Amino acid sequence: MRTSLAEVFTYLGYRARSATDGLAALKGIREEVPDILLSDLNMPEMSGFELLSIIHRRFPAIYVIAMSGLFTENRIPSGVTADAFYTKGCGVSDLLKIVEARSLQTREHRDTPEPIWVEKNGHDASGGGFVTIACPECFRTFPQAINGTANLILDTSCVFCQSCIHYAIVEPRSLEFPQPWKPSSPEDRSIAPPH
Repeated sequence: MRTSLAEVFTYLGYRARSATDGLAALKGIREEVPDILLSDLNMPEMSGFELLSIIHRRFPAIYVIAMSGLFTENRIPSGVTADAFYTKGCGVSDLLKIVEARSLQTREHRDTPEPIWVEKNGHDASGGGFVTIACPECFRTFPQAINGTANLILDTSCVFCQSCIHYAIVEPRSLEFPQPWKPSSPEDRSIAPPH
């Protein structure tokens, strides 16, 4: 699908680039910032949820279109940091309408920080769950211990640059989005690397 869409947009006169996952997309964006980013929400290495929250924070001028086949409505799913949403399988003409409508839309102002969306991805030696968080400021990754916090928006500090990070843990294949962020107390923050 990625290759086909790149060919369609190239044929229509756009200069299109593609990336295999969120990390590859970030590397490409560092080299040249695009006007529009079309991102799947389900990708390997770094999910679209994570990528879009980093893009929103670091590259706010990029017009972001999220896409997925998991949602049936043509509106931006709750919690997705995007300017528009395209449902996979609805046809290229629907996607082109979204791209063409870009100039008519303005980016809404968001007062609260957008969370980084991550799926549970492992257990430490004691059996406790953890996620790997990619810092939207310094782009380094670190493990974050979790304790039954799926579907909540939490906060932590990057172990490298100390910036505050809001993150949400989503169960794999879950269509439910976390509840609004509430600051945690410093003693609630703990980091335990995987073994």
